[in-house]
Amino acid sequence: MNIAGKDTFAPEDAAIHPVVLCGGSGTRLWPLSRKALPKQFVPLVGGKSLLQLTLERLSHLNQHIDCVASDDHRFLVQEAVDAAKVTGTQVLEPVGRNTAAAMTIAALLAPADDLLLFAPADHHVPDAAAFARTIRQGIPAAAAGYIVTFGVVPSFPSTAYGYIHPGDALAGLESQAVARFIEKPPAERAQAMLLDGGYFWNAGIFLVRASTLIDAMRQHSPDILASCQRATAGIKPDGNFMRLDAPAFEGCRSESIDYAVLEKHDRVAVIPFAGAWSDVGSWNAVADLQPADADGNRASGHAVMLQARNTFVHAPLRPVVALGTEDLIIIDTQDALLVARTDSVEQVKDVVALLSASGHSEATQHRRVARPWGAYDSVDSGERFQVKRLTVKPGAKLSLQMHHHRAEHWVVVRGTAKVTRDNETLLVQENESVYIPLGTVHRLENPGKVMLEVIEVQSGSYLGEDDIVRYEDTYGRVVSVGRPTQG
Repeated sequence: MNIAGKDTFAPEDAAIHPVVLCGGSGTRLWPLSRKALPKQFVPLVGGKSLLQLTLERLSHLNQHIDCVASDDHRFLVQEAVDAAKVTGTQVLEPVGRNTAAAMTIAALLAPADDLLLFAPADHHVPDAAAFARTIRQGIPAAAAGYIVTFGVVPSFPSTAYGYIHPGDALAGLESQAVARFIEKPPAERAQAMLLDGGYFWNAGIFLVRASTLIDAMRQHSPDILASCQRATAGIKPDGNFMRLDAPAFEGCRSESIDYAVLEKHDRVAVIPFAGAWSDVGSWNAVADLQPADADGNRASGHAVMLQARNTFVHAPLRPVVALGTEDLIIIDTQDALLVARTDSVEQVKDVVALLSASGHSEATQHRRVARPWGAYDSVDSGERFQVKRLTVKPGAKLSLQMHHHRAEHWVVVRGTAKVTRDNETLLVQENESVYIPLGTVHRLENPGKVMLEVIEVQSGSYLGEDDIVRYEDTYGRVVSVGRPTQG
């Protein structure tokens, strides 16, 4: 992207510039995935998140990968970028406005001739080399001014995906024109298309020259383009992040790229991808990532099966026993449990809506909350007290802060803590503790090379996360001194 006056591509970089679309609401894989931690950030495959796997897969095309992400998830994205050992800029959306706006923003920030590869953050494609070969096959058509889509060869009659019907071959461009896009079909139609063999799943992956996309937006959705132009005109750098002009972007219409452009455009090409692919869009899809036993059972973690059939158990924390079950999905987490029939998992999002309407914080928030310095786990709480387990990364530090309504007791259980308490600095070793009185300016740091673990006991009249006045912060979270902030 052409950000802050300089191109992100060096001359030796590959011709393709990947951009990862990191949006997602986190409802389909509840309770493991939630609004505060959508599925792209959850370690679902081999201890890695889908975003990290996506970045690693795209690194076969270019080591410089940009992301368009929610401001709320910026540190989760940065963590995945660091883990994947790639570089790139993150463009932060103050609100979600769907794929048309996200892609337009990236195109406006890129040099006009850049070939942009837009890829969702939450897909699983095991064969990265085959994926890269298929993407490169789209270069001639994209260079010729087409928006290139990549269609997955169907392996079963899915009703959960849209379909692409290819038309005539495009001479010399190694692709076919798209005849039409088909909405998610009923079961009978999906079966007929599978038997026909001439249809692909719409994977939501696109290769397009930046100028081509902007011209298409100008033709079909000029209002979205205008809003995005205003949002990028007021963009502000913040370390590895770029913040869009919030009022301008909030006024943008929310629309998918399919509706905004693709279904109206006359220069859309498709290239088939025959490798394994999943959008990991349901618990059945997650189950399919695990090997099955002779009875069709699949398990992860501490699951125990006895006289069970076609049952999937996800039990990362404690033993979960499935006895005499059939066609069940069982998902266990720290603070919520899902038990569902395999033919009902598409309704999980309805359960989340029901829990939200009932005021259950578990609908959107995990007990364990990631922070740029590490994480905290709310172990216990009651009237006027809360107990948290803090884990602080080596070299990381919390903000210099103060609380109006609570005092804190810290007990170090692993590592060494460097504690600022008003005008004094303390080194607190394992099995030692320190008291932070209400109204005291304080900070917790990890000066060591191992993870710091601290048990924090809060006491006071109000224990909300928004009772934090930040004076200094390594991660740019100071709004204004003396004003409470959250997190």
